[in-house]
Amino acid sequence: MQTGELIGSGRSADVFALDDDWVLRRYRADRDAAREAAVMTYLARHGYPVPHVREPAMGQGRDRLPRTDLVLQRLHGPSMRQALRQDEVTPAEVGTTLADLLSRLHHVPPRAPGSPGDRVLHLDLHPDNVMLTGNGPVVIDWHNTLEGPPGVDWGMSALILAEVALRPGDWTDKARGALGALLRRLPRLAPDVVLDATDTGCLTQARNWRALDPATGEDGTPVLDDAVSLVLALLPPSPP
Repeated sequence: MQTGELIGSGRSADVFALDDDWVLRRYRADRDAAREAAVMTYLARHGYPVPHVREPAMGQGRDRLPRTDLVLQRLHGPSMRQALRQDEVTPAEVGTTLADLLSRLHHVPPRAPGSPGDRVLHLDLHPDNVMLTGNGPVVIDWHNTLEGPPGVDWGMSALILAEVALRPGDWTDKARGALGALLRRLPRLAPDVVLDATDTGCLTQARNWRALDPATGEDGTPVLDDAVSLVLALLPPSPP
């Protein structure tokens, strides 16, 4: 497929403009995008805010589209991270929005649960993966998606914010503020989720999954352990 202007690049994919309504998202490695497309289509049918996936035109089936490619709705607006950098949103608003998006996602019925309570998980829901459009926030980048316990998704988002909060720099206070707001929403929105660091706890599972991310690397292990400690320190006290 002919591509237009390169308008975005992530760790694993590039995004090219096709026109004002559609973009082409292409993995740089030989990775199949079909599963990601299926999950976004499923979530859209349940009213969750994801980019619309354009089905191939008649006679141009999925087998004619490279397995690395997705044609997606073009979203107009900044990422939540860009808006936070420009002080268009506050850290508290960022944390609250992420918490609300996690809660909405976990209220969608699972596609094929392996265990009772399993839900669709994003597993990389952070400010770079939320676009602030005129119709509200839209969640992008579903290449990590799996089904599993919602607590792992909450733990993953919390750990990502905690890692940023532990790095010296301009983002430290903003990430810490967003993390605190996220965790304050947890008891109200997901009262059954317990973020603990026991061997089988959701926070431990999230930490172990994040350690498998090649971008984390071996040097990231101490940072992850410190991030776990920060999340535990900022958790609101359990009600008596």
